[in-house]
Amino acid sequence: MSLKWKRNDNAAQPATALRGREQAPPGQVEGIPTSAAATVSPFDPFAELKYRIHERLIKELDLQKFQSQGQAAGELRQAIEEAASAMLASHDAPLSRQERQRLMREIADEVLGFGPLQALLDDPTISEVMVNRPNQVYFERAGVLYVANLAFKDEAHIMRIIDKIISPLGRRIDESSPMVDARLPDGSRVNAIIPPLAVDSPSVTIRKFSRDPFSVQDLVSFGTLTEQVAAFIQACVQVRQNMVISGGTGTGKTTLLNVLSSFIPERERVVTIEDPCELQMRQPHVVRLETRPPNIESKGEVTQRLLVRNALRMRPDRIIVGEVRTGEAFDMLQAMNTGHDGSLTTVHANTPRDALARIENMVMMASLELPIRAIREQVASAINLIVHISRFRDGTRKVTHVTEIAGMEGDIITLQDIFLYHQTAVDPTGKVLGEMRATGLRPRCADRFEQEGIDLPPETFAITARGGNGRWR
Repeated sequence: MSLKWKRNDNAAQPATALRGREQAPPGQVEGIPTSAAATVSPFDPFAELKYRIHERLIKELDLQKFQSQGQAAGELRQAIEEAASAMLASHDAPLSRQERQRLMREIADEVLGFGPLQALLDDPTISEVMVNRPNQVYFERAGVLYVANLAFKDEAHIMRIIDKIISPLGRRIDESSPMVDARLPDGSRVNAIIPPLAVDSPSVTIRKFSRDPFSVQDLVSFGTLTEQVAAFIQACVQVRQNMVISGGTGTGKTTLLNVLSSFIPERERVVTIEDPCELQMRQPHVVRLETRPPNIESKGEVTQRLLVRNALRMRPDRIIVGEVRTGEAFDMLQAMNTGHDGSLTTVHANTPRDALARIENMVMMASLELPIRAIREQVASAINLIVHISRFRDGTRKVTHVTEIAGMEGDIITLQDIFLYHQTAVDPTGKVLGEMRATGLRPRCADRFEQEGIDLPPETFAITARGGNGRWR
């Protein structure tokens, strides 16, 4: 059969939003590039008025009564804004109509949302939000950092927003437990750290959750990978190759894992294991497992390793581990070697070779005292393919290596690159220029493609540029 993907119109919507978005959309948060951040000191002249109205609303309004009446979110926000408008009218403050509307919206965000962060979280073009201190808030848009024109009142204000995020989850943060990982209702990942560990101020980092997951065609249109590479890795997923996605922090490993997981046939049972849950699986037969931190008494922790072991008893066709970090790497390798072909995971690493070294180290964390050769044999027999993704200086993310594990030579795992990205130049605007090239090597899994009736064009693996044979150790 010929290998094709279907474009999902809903999944493709973010692609339009991501292109040419140096300026925020009308009505959204404006930003200033970080090169100018040192000269920016956000200040809200109506901050004191806003906080007084907010405190009065909290005292005078019975929010539980509103919510018990079953009001929709929109109706509840409208009621809050009307109450705030009435209170603003009682203050002798020279406000224009636009300033009054902004204050009403921000006060409603304080009561119902996450305060100054709400506008950033509502902006679909923003991928990450970072709070360093009350008057220093950054966000990432299209891979570029900006400083936001907003501020918190003080450190206590940041702490109040942190508590608002973690309280519904039964989590806590204080001097005895000054770090916390949490998840917003929409699935966005939150990390908070407070003094004494955060020296200057409580700090919050939010990795936003995409409402509409990217499709493979979106990644092709962004230049993250080529159609040739997309067709190859889709075929690898369909013939149940065990794959590792490697890359640095913020390179798009989870996004790529989401795309790869979309190629899994719907008839298969998939178990996902994450810390925290981020994957947006599109198959109907999926069981999602999530780790649990210890409670106040340091009991009740459930690690990824325990979940991987439990997943083996759940009759999975495939296991997906969001990211291997410690000893669960050994259990993941065992799963890949014992009939759970086609499993997927990610790992932090700078190159495919570094990814293997990290997996070796994580297996050692399992305290099994295995000789290094035995570990490498496990790795070589379990993992078929490494897809490495990098973020470049212009903010773009690109798959730079598609590397196959070819076996063992002595005590060394042998790798062969099937595709490599070659950077050729940087244009005057700072945009990175380059191309993905085939190395000319025929992958070992090509026979599987033929057995499964997957027809890749003959030129897929043809050498597209001069160079070495792509084989390295």
